[in-house]
Amino acid sequence: MSLALELSELATEIAREAGELARTRRQEGVRLAATKSSLADIVTDADREVEALIRARLRAARSEDGFLGEETGAEGGSSGITWVVDPIDGTVNYAYGIPAYNVSIAAVRGEPDPRSWEALAGAVNAPALGEIFTAARGHGAWSDGNRLAVTDETPAGALLATGFGYDPATHEGDLATVGRVMPMARDLRRMGAAALDLAYVAAGRLDGYFERGLRPWDFAAGALLVEEAGGVVSRIDVDSSRPMLIAGGPDVHAQLVAILDEKH
Repeated sequence: MSLALELSELATEIAREAGELARTRRQEGVRLAATKSSLADIVTDADREVEALIRARLRAARSEDGFLGEETGAEGGSSGITWVVDPIDGTVNYAYGIPAYNVSIAAVRGEPDPRSWEALAGAVNAPALGEIFTAARGHGAWSDGNRLAVTDETPAGALLATGFGYDPATHEGDLATVGRVMPMARDLRRMGAAALDLAYVAAGRLDGYFERGLRPWDFAAGALLVEEAGGVVSRIDVDSSRPMLIAGGPDVHAQLVAILDEKH
């Protein structure tokens, strides 16, 4: 078995267990543990508990690997592999009882920096929706035994998704970006969970996705899903405080880049 497949199987197994824990804790009731960058940017006790579970399972299975998690930060390793984890992507949805949240786990090779890493495996588990999306580099992206493929034609315009940052000072610029993109769009979705948006692009449920200010754990697994489903993912303005991620089938991706990349 290839390393990518081995890592994908492990990511999937742990994402299933972690997703079940998140779903169970949501049924029991959510308690906010803290806010992060703003009052809207929250973390729950469940975020921390789920990340601790994932970290423990990975340490037991592959003790020499590194770790980069949203809640507990980075820990170096000696194997050249780093696990990039968002324990509950879509925490605000989770807190409000909206089922669009997920556990996102990716394994990358190289430095834990999206500008240079090579993603090898990923799993995105949406437990409240009963779906898990998986990918291994060179082996495709899959869900429920079905191989995923991005859309390649959008005759009625592209169904796009985006997200907005938590800082109110960024909302005006984000809305202006939406205005620039809408002429190519059939409609717009704003789901509130980046990894799930990317999984839906991979599954052909969305034609494209763009968002500023994502952190590495927001897209590490989802970007690989899109690429292994035949799509393209790129980041622009990577030296700014809020880089833009753009994902979609090749044609939609190219259209979005032409609109959004001022250097294009």
